[in-house]
Amino acid sequence: MTLMNWQEKMNEKQDSLLSDLISLLRIKSVKDPGSSSASAPMGERVAEALEFMLGKARKDGFRTKNIEGYAGYAEMGPEDAEGYIAVLCHVDVVPASAGWTSPPFEPEIREGKLFGRGAIDDKGPTMAAYYAFSLLKELGLPLKHRVRIIFGTDEESGMSCMAKYLETEPHPITGFAPDADFPIIYAEKGQVNLQLDYQKEDTSAIAGDIQVLSFQSGERANVVPDSAEAVLFGQGLSDAAERFKSYCRKQKLEGSSSIDQDQLTLNVKGQSAHAMEPEKGINAAAHLASFLSSEKLDSRGQGYMEFIAGHLAGDHYGKGLSIDFSDEITGPLTVNPGIFRYGTEEAFIHLNIRCPVKTPYEEMHQNLEETARTHGFRISGLRERLPHHVDKNHPLIKTLQRVYLEETGLEPSLLTTGGNTYARMINNGVAFGALFPGREDKAHQKDEYIIIEDLLKAAAIYVRAIHELANLDY
Repeated sequence: MTLMNWQEKMNEKQDSLLSDLISLLRIKSVKDPGSSSASAPMGERVAEALEFMLGKARKDGFRTKNIEGYAGYAEMGPEDAEGYIAVLCHVDVVPASAGWTSPPFEPEIREGKLFGRGAIDDKGPTMAAYYAFSLLKELGLPLKHRVRIIFGTDEESGMSCMAKYLETEPHPITGFAPDADFPIIYAEKGQVNLQLDYQKEDTSAIAGDIQVLSFQSGERANVVPDSAEAVLFGQGLSDAAERFKSYCRKQKLEGSSSIDQDQLTLNVKGQSAHAMEPEKGINAAAHLASFLSSEKLDSRGQGYMEFIAGHLAGDHYGKGLSIDFSDEITGPLTVNPGIFRYGTEEAFIHLNIRCPVKTPYEEMHQNLEETARTHGFRISGLRERLPHHVDKNHPLIKTLQRVYLEETGLEPSLLTTGGNTYARMINNGVAFGALFPGREDKAHQKDEYIIIEDLLKAAAIYVRAIHELANLDY
């Protein structure tokens, strides 16, 4: 079969692929603990998305398994083969903020692009990989190893799904995750998630002061928050509102304010972005805190706002926290303060830190703890993932480089990322597409989309890659 035939075969499936993808995109598969159950640990809608893919796989004649609602897989190839190749996908998505041109869970095609939450992360690539999988079965091509396409349900919130999968299933020989960029991501930064709990006791505002009643922003630590709100109480609120208006104008921000009796509510709009590239977003909370830090606040609120303004705002690389670091493999450490909550009952900031391969973790933790303690914060809920790195000469990488070059004519350079994919969960796993070089990345942002031509091109690359990986000697 010629190289062109892979693309031609996949182009013939465009209508059915898009129809299935649109159906999957309509499922609002955002993690929902409120509807969690034994069979749906991530919530009812995530379980619905998982069953959508498994049901389709069963109908198409694949061997399938649902692993307690955490993950599932479809498998083909010789059942007696000792090992298998994994294609690691996920059906959960991050929440959709306001401001979309069309509703995020009502997919729409415009100018050759399919818009919807999950279109590029990761439902579009998942469907492309599934159709590649399906085409291999349809063509009846021989496979030396089994191949599994795995559907995870908790990639965006901790990857507990893959942890459960690997507890119950044998590890694959190798594999890839169609959940990032082409050509090949062979190294991923580590990740540290933690909460900074503010320890300073509540104090009442004295005459002339402004008391911060509440401050909140962000829903997910791995997304730059694009909106923030503060509610203030006290004297001189009209003047504060005017100063806020001036601040927003100078910073070229969209902001609004309203006064109801003795309370002033301030709102800031920013721009969301993936936490692996916080510099591409506009952190609404950091801007609002920076404004408030210059106001005459009650002492508790002042300390909270000044810490954000002085140690987090405008600093994406951890200098203000004394944890900045960079290496030649994956570049600089990055910090995304993604969730902010301040009130009488609690006050905290949730940080998402992406760590280079060679990060000195012990020193980083010590410096971060010292900075936090000095400013009245305590670290809690720390979760850590170590970096992931595959040897450049591994057969997986060499095969994918050759396939990518021959299918696209583009240089199959090796990339690194601050993002975390399922590839890090297995031995010798890499991320492989589906975003092509030079394309806009709208993952985790409003108006997320995938270019239909690219979707089909990725599927053609995947079908050849899966076939060749499944016939290598390892």
